Amino acid sequence: MTRALMLQGTGSNVGKSLLVAGLCRAALRRGLTVAPFKPQNMSNNAAVTADGGEIGRAQALQALASGLEPLADMNPVLLKPETDTGAQVVVQGRARGALRARAFAAEKPKLMAPVLESFHRLAAGRDLVIVEGAGSPAEVNLRAGDIANMGFARAANVPVVLIGDIDRGGVIAQIVGTQTVLDPGDLAMVRGFAINKFRGDPRLFDDGYRLIGNRTGWPGFGVIPWFAGACRLPAEDAVDLGGAGRGGFHVVCPMLSRIANFDDLDPLKLEPGIRLTMVPPGRALPGDADLVILPGTKSTRGDLAFLRAQGWDIDLAAHLRRGGRVLGLCGGYQMLGRRIADPDGLEGPPGVTEGLGLLEVETVMRADKTLTRVAATHAATGAAFSGYEIHIGATEGPDRARPFAHVAGRPEGAVSADGRVAGSYLHGLFAEDGFRRAWLDRLGVETGTEGYGQAVEDTLDALAAHLEAHLDIDALFTLAGVVPGR
Repeated sequence: MTRALMLQGTGSNVGKSLLVAGLCRAALRRGLTVAPFKPQNMSNNAAVTADGGEIGRAQALQALASGLEPLADMNPVLLKPETDTGAQVVVQGRARGALRARAFAAEKPKLMAPVLESFHRLAAGRDLVIVEGAGSPAEVNLRAGDIANMGFARAANVPVVLIGDIDRGGVIAQIVGTQTVLDPGDLAMVRGFAINKFRGDPRLFDDGYRLIGNRTGWPGFGVIPWFAGACRLPAEDAVDLGGAGRGGFHVVCPMLSRIANFDDLDPLKLEPGIRLTMVPPGRALPGDADLVILPGTKSTRGDLAFLRAQGWDIDLAAHLRRGGRVLGLCGGYQMLGRRIADPDGLEGPPGVTEGLGLLEVETVMRADKTLTRVAATHAATGAAFSGYEIHIGATEGPDRARPFAHVAGRPEGAVSADGRVAGSYLHGLFAEDGFRRAWLDRLGVETGTEGYGQAVEDTLDALAAHLEAHLDIDALFTLAGVVPGR
């Protein structure tokens, strides 16, 4: 029997990803070999894996919590939304093309085979696999052909613990209601529940906790208080985005409709000299910005139209007139150029879109997707850093003669003649402490001594200790088939 446990939620954003990361780190601290697994994810925040594929950012964090390099098998089906009704489908790390929602529903049953293949390959030789569901099993209208929740649990014979989110209210109805709508076969997979994100004294929920147990007949595994350190870990969902810091150097990032790889900005939050503001749709870019970062996006031309609809192009022009700086990353870099051509309609209808014209470059979308980890050197400071590329399209033009960085001896990115506008395809660059500090020092920004990688590791350890204090982890691991102490 595969030793595994699956966490499913009463809804999206109940904290499953964080709990899986914490349980993986708790297992690692107990000397177990553990791996995370999510059958199906939907996110534009992706990571490049050690085996040259891509998975959801949450699974990359969970891999780190497990002491592993991220692998494509950890998230065999990744959906990357391009429009409100369509997404790119990535299977075992490789893009298979785009499907509209209805077409994906018909395709879903065919994906169970690669999902199970990845799961069993990942589980082979390991003590434990912690599985994360997607959305909620209570969405029974989506049950046919399901590969993300109960469909997977039953196919792989993995016991399920249901997670409720008390912070959003109605947690008793969340859990009792979920039991009410599940069919008997699915109900048989649920072995208990836990309550997440409690604020205040957990003893105040004792009566509610007993009520859930009495109504459902399921054992409770604990009430988990709100974990304040979550803000120090990379977020996968754009709904979790927020600003941070009180420093004097104001960094501003517009929240594009298909924003991707926004965890690029997380390391900046640690720096004492920085104040980071994430600007939602409908608001102007602040006039006191020192630096505007245009982030990655899953739909460059679509989000360029979105940017203009918010009036952010006008704000950017005013920002530059005031002497501000702009950095574009990946899709943001493509937007900064003169034109973006998509002759084959890879991101929507074929055509050409005029860019912002802030860099003398042009981009042509190409079907081949770049997925690679890189070692780079920043051209202006000479600081070395590691990062990754995950994009379609190639960018060329006169400003490429002033590269942002060098990768394997070749120029990467572009910088304007006055040096105030720069673009790069490299993600993860700010996680490198030496580069981040050298880059900020050149801008006259106060930097701290805290290392980003160590801060993430320390937070994962704190998360594991938090779960050890409030969850019956021995009982959870026993449920998964792992005998405590062995």
